[in-house]
Amino acid sequence: MATLRAIRRRIKSVKNISQVTRAMEMLAASKMRRAQLATLASRAYAEKAREVLTYVADQPGSSRILHPLLEERRERKNIALIIMAGDRGLCGSFNANIFRMSMNFMREHALPTKVVTVGRRARDFVLRRGMNLIGEFTGMSERPSFIDIGPIARIVIEEFTSGRVDEVYIAYTDFVNVIRQHPTVRRILPIRAEKATEAGTKTHAVYLYEPSPEELLASVLPRFTEVQIYQALLESVASEHSARMVAMRNASDNAEDLITNLTLAANKARQTSITKEMLDIAGGAEALRQALAKA
Repeated sequence: MATLRAIRRRIKSVKNISQVTRAMEMLAASKMRRAQLATLASRAYAEKAREVLTYVADQPGSSRILHPLLEERRERKNIALIIMAGDRGLCGSFNANIFRMSMNFMREHALPTKVVTVGRRARDFVLRRGMNLIGEFTGMSERPSFIDIGPIARIVIEEFTSGRVDEVYIAYTDFVNVIRQHPTVRRILPIRAEKATEAGTKTHAVYLYEPSPEELLASVLPRFTEVQIYQALLESVASEHSARMVAMRNASDNAEDLITNLTLAANKARQTSITKEMLDIAGGAEALRQALAKA
């Protein structure tokens, strides 16, 4: 059994760790609320932008490709994958889940894959696996801005339009709520013009626009690619802070349980020590009484 001093030392250590995890939980909660507001605010814009671009790209009676970013390749030889993870750990299974999803995706497609990483953990994971890393970006997990997305979008757009890759996918964690985050892999290039032809499908509103569809798509589609990447990054950041908040809350609760168990063990050890001392005193007194009686 551990000594009373060792148990008290361990209780003090666990209390110090509990204070750290509690502070990290509060910090993650503050960042999560800010990231959640940014995610929800931009989600409607991204969805509406997709709806408008779908309407413009899906011109009735037109069989030609209005923009290179809409071109569907008949044969897929190479693909690109953007993997979004965190810069730090201590967020439960957040990073591990997106890595597992990315590996499953690459195994299913079984094609040469070029990888762009967002986050230090994603970069380290790709380098350990020996994948074909063509771009890495870090330091975006605090307050991502739209300007930060430009270099990422330029890399994948250039890879696609030059023909070096035939499709571009993005792996990120979709923010559902504080408790639930869903790892997702979604195609972003070529941009899919979703046709609303099935029964029950919501029909598009009629939009009046100028100039021509070609000119409009030429200026808007690259920007829309950036919007898709930016929205995925916001979703990933909100999910990371939520996962870290939950992980730190669980760590704090586990620390409290451990402190309770250690306190009980300390009380038992102290009681055992007191009982032993009392027995020693009683034994000594009895020995002294017997010695005096013989004298």
